Amino acid sequence: MTSWPRPTPLIGDTTAAAERAADPSGWALGAETVTALHRVIGARRDIRRYRPDPVPADLLRSVLAAGHQAPSVGHSQPWRFLVVTEQATRDRAALLSDRERLRQAELLEPDRRARLLDLQLEGIREAPVGIVVACDRRAAAAGVLGRAGFPDADLWSCACAIQNIWLAARAAGLGVGWVTLFQPADLARLTRLPDGVQTLGWLCLGWPDERPPEPGLERAGWSQRLTLDQVVLSERWPDEGQPPPPPSYLAPAAAQPPARAELRAPEPRAVVAARDTGDRLLSPPGSLGVLDAAVNRVLALGRPDLDGGSLVLVAAEHPVTAHQISAYPPSVSEDVFAATVAGQSLGASAARAAGLSVRAVRARARDRQGDLVASDALSSADVMRLLDEGKSLGRAAAATGLVCLGEVAVGNTTVAAALAASLLGLTAEQAVGLGVGADAAMLERKRSVVTAAGIRAAARHGDGLAEPLTLLAALGGPEFAMLAGVVLGAAQAGSPVVLDGCATSVAALLAIGLEPAAQAYLIAGQRSRELAHSAVLTGLGLEPLLELRLRAGEGVGACLAAGLLLTGLRVRRTAGQVSG
Repeated sequence: MTSWPRPTPLIGDTTAAAERAADPSGWALGAETVTALHRVIGARRDIRRYRPDPVPADLLRSVLAAGHQAPSVGHSQPWRFLVVTEQATRDRAALLSDRERLRQAELLEPDRRARLLDLQLEGIREAPVGIVVACDRRAAAAGVLGRAGFPDADLWSCACAIQNIWLAARAAGLGVGWVTLFQPADLARLTRLPDGVQTLGWLCLGWPDERPPEPGLERAGWSQRLTLDQVVLSERWPDEGQPPPPPSYLAPAAAQPPARAELRAPEPRAVVAARDTGDRLLSPPGSLGVLDAAVNRVLALGRPDLDGGSLVLVAAEHPVTAHQISAYPPSVSEDVFAATVAGQSLGASAARAAGLSVRAVRARARDRQGDLVASDALSSADVMRLLDEGKSLGRAAAATGLVCLGEVAVGNTTVAAALAASLLGLTAEQAVGLGVGADAAMLERKRSVVTAAGIRAAARHGDGLAEPLTLLAALGGPEFAMLAGVVLGAAQAGSPVVLDGCATSVAALLAIGLEPAAQAYLIAGQRSRELAHSAVLTGLGLEPLLELRLRAGEGVGACLAAGLLLTGLRVRRTAGQVSG
């Protein structure tokens, strides 16, 4: 029989069955390539610290091209790579991640919570490039080959793209950190994702400022890598000797978590340079815990020689006191203000002990103030005027160094609770604490006032309450508007702002609603006894320097924290350094 040559296609697979049968391993790329691939896989790390040096555009494109070569269900290629280099967007993303880190920490058992807060889990501010990997799920699952039975296979495809990006970046000497410390809806809003497009988190990309030999969480003792035999099963899931589930560290009673800004946060180069000063000390990086992080934040603002500052204390009055929500008469506010001016109040004494000057001012409405329950607290005109006055005050105070916030206003814990409830979606029971000198009956009156005020404001303003200026008018007070302005003015002048209790923290939360980059200038001085304060600090994405169960107000906690912070700055300047 005549033997005819096998037709060889000009495109596609040119091999014959006989060739493949004769050499089943003939498709291998060679031992050198296999070794190199496994070396890259083994050297992949979740990088959290970055240098500010830019990533060349051609290198970025090649890394993204690797992601685009990932396998996808039904060849649907559902990934979309949103490349973020604008600092304003990175600042907002970092704030969202800071908030979520604190929320997730609260779910953990105490030891794990402390260890989590000790870890740096993201480098959003430092990394020069952010990549938001999104999955376009707008096509019906049943219409995509392979998704009818496994509708989430498109998400798995995007995860494969992330791994390709990670490996390509590692081979090129770039670091990648996959950040999922977000509420997905928050990140989607930030990047304006349409309905049907789902984010898988944020990838930090840049030149690494660490070269860890092992995975970071493994080195930190968070967990250990399982052996291969522990994860490989034969044929079917065993009836006996089942592998243990992945570890969970939830606290026993934990519940599941429910226009371009003008202000700019520090550039990544400044953030990294600040951290570098700590790395050069003759002590382990981060050895001073939260204080080290606060010192880094101040240094990133370009204030290495900071050695003083001011306490800005704002006094005000609130008609809501007519509802019997305070154990003290409104006249007490005036007495404390006068004592502050005379340098004899607790706040003034604490400021003096910390080496701070005192600026005491009254915040007054020109139009009639409302009691929150029956009418709005302030007119829009008063809100704008007080905010502008606060900005001027903040800029002037910034010339002295640190700007510490304080307030004195009988009744303003109720106002702070009403604002916090609206800002953070809290109930009155979650926002209203007992207060100094109050009893159970007064607590119930405060809760009733906060609930009634929230209902009235929502009925009048609707979705407008999401705007900080509208919220200040509806449920705020003169000192809240002025203090929010002080935060913005001080930040515009490049000065760090040290917060005191719940009222000043709520004012800061309103300020970052107006200018998200202001968060980079904030230091949480303390966590007070006020019930809503923890939630407000979480909203700010800040950990407090002190937790002394203070109820003093007047900026006392801010001044105590400022003394500690100034000491930390002196330590950083004078402590011995290592070479190399």
